[in-house]
Amino acid sequence: MDSQLSLWFCSMSTAFCFVFFSFTLLFSLFSLLIFVLRLKLWCTCKTCQAYLTSSWTKDFDNLCDWYTHLLKNSATGTIHIHVLGNIITANPANVEHMLKTRFENYPKGKPFSTLLGDLLGRGIFNVDGDSWKFQRKMASLELGGVSVRTHAFDIAGSEIQSRLLPLLSSVAGKEQVLDLQDIFRRFSFDNICKFSFGLDPGCLELSLPVSDLAEAFDLASKFSAQRALASSSLIWKVKRLLNLGSEKQLKEAIKVVDEFAEEMIKQRREEGFSDRHDLLSRFMGTINDHKYLRDIVVSFLLAGRDTVASGLTSFFWLLSQHPEVESAIREEVERVMGSSEQFASFNQMREMHYLHAALYESLRLFPPVQFDSKFAQEDDILPDDTFVRKGTRVTYHPYAMGRMERIWGPDCLHYKPERWLQNGRYVPENLYKFPVFQAGKRVCLGKEIALVEMKCVVLAVVRRFNIRVPHSNQAPRFAAGLTATLRGGLPILVQEREA
Repeated sequence: MDSQLSLWFCSMSTAFCFVFFSFTLLFSLFSLLIFVLRLKLWCTCKTCQAYLTSSWTKDFDNLCDWYTHLLKNSATGTIHIHVLGNIITANPANVEHMLKTRFENYPKGKPFSTLLGDLLGRGIFNVDGDSWKFQRKMASLELGGVSVRTHAFDIAGSEIQSRLLPLLSSVAGKEQVLDLQDIFRRFSFDNICKFSFGLDPGCLELSLPVSDLAEAFDLASKFSAQRALASSSLIWKVKRLLNLGSEKQLKEAIKVVDEFAEEMIKQRREEGFSDRHDLLSRFMGTINDHKYLRDIVVSFLLAGRDTVASGLTSFFWLLSQHPEVESAIREEVERVMGSSEQFASFNQMREMHYLHAALYESLRLFPPVQFDSKFAQEDDILPDDTFVRKGTRVTYHPYAMGRMERIWGPDCLHYKPERWLQNGRYVPENLYKFPVFQAGKRVCLGKEIALVEMKCVVLAVVRRFNIRVPHSNQAPRFAAGLTATLRGGLPILVQEREA
């Protein structure tokens, strides 16, 4: 009797398991079918087919240039890539609508958070709602003070004087080609590590050492960004599940970043942090969760490193093509500082309106973050009458906006710092016309620190060296990434200026 009962239970269990797993499989297949149908991969419109087949590469070196072309030819400055479920706009009224008027309806969204979740976790650039408000308020208090800006200024000045200038001097006049993009990435990584962790990785030492942390961070950024280029998130999610290819490399790179952050937090707990000025120590006074601390600081590490390096690289590429701008900057420096060889002060920098305009004009044409996406929480209608369905990805495109005649006039493709000046003084533009630092409630908190760091580098370099870019007439080609990165770097030759 007992054996028959056991057999009956066994057969019932087997049947239940079979039914359960069959149902699970069928439900998964059904969900996959619905997902694929929602992707509209069958879309035969010219734009979607060009994207899916990559036929746009016949005429454009960069995806952002193709998008610019499409947006220029759109009557509203807005396009729809159906296979991506993505509305892309270069219309300032739409940007203001997203970032200000209907801010609550356009959060980063879960799809975006999923893309960067493995790298950024719950950091400020990857969250919405209360978590974002908390970090925003905390970061605003920490980054807005005079003391923290002075600390950032001192770090940049030290790195320039002790490493950047000696490195450039060591190759000056030797016809030795140097990759300026790599130099600025090393410079920025040293700076942001000192600012964020109080740690000096020494990437810009004369030997140009290889940093395991810097390499891991680069790979993690690169592969995280590549997820967004897939026509379906299912592709990278399956690769992650099976631990294959780029997803395997991403996992390994993030492990290196995690181990470093964990060690820094542990060390700071043991040594004390109340008398330190770095970002980690400032946040540790409020947050006890190690993982949360890691996510916050890694987010600032990403933002502070890559954006500054990208902005400086583009600026010097433009400067190599416009010697008249370089001469004007030097004339302004001499007028403000005279023959002094001292490092420029905050007050002196504030008097350099042309330098400020030259940097902003460079950022207009080559924003470090070429586009930014939000996801609509509810159905909406943009100011240009574009209907936005709930869950749709909506992207505003600063790179394209800087190249729109309807926004900047017929000379929009020309590098012209004077467009930012009136009677020799810098005059700001509407942020929704120039959303390089975002705008509205999410406007960049580190904007002033980044600008001061860039000015410090520009002033130090142009006063002492002539930087020349061989073949500077070749249009920039960008690699896929979270920030604008030149494929192949920026090869330069360095010459000391005559006294």
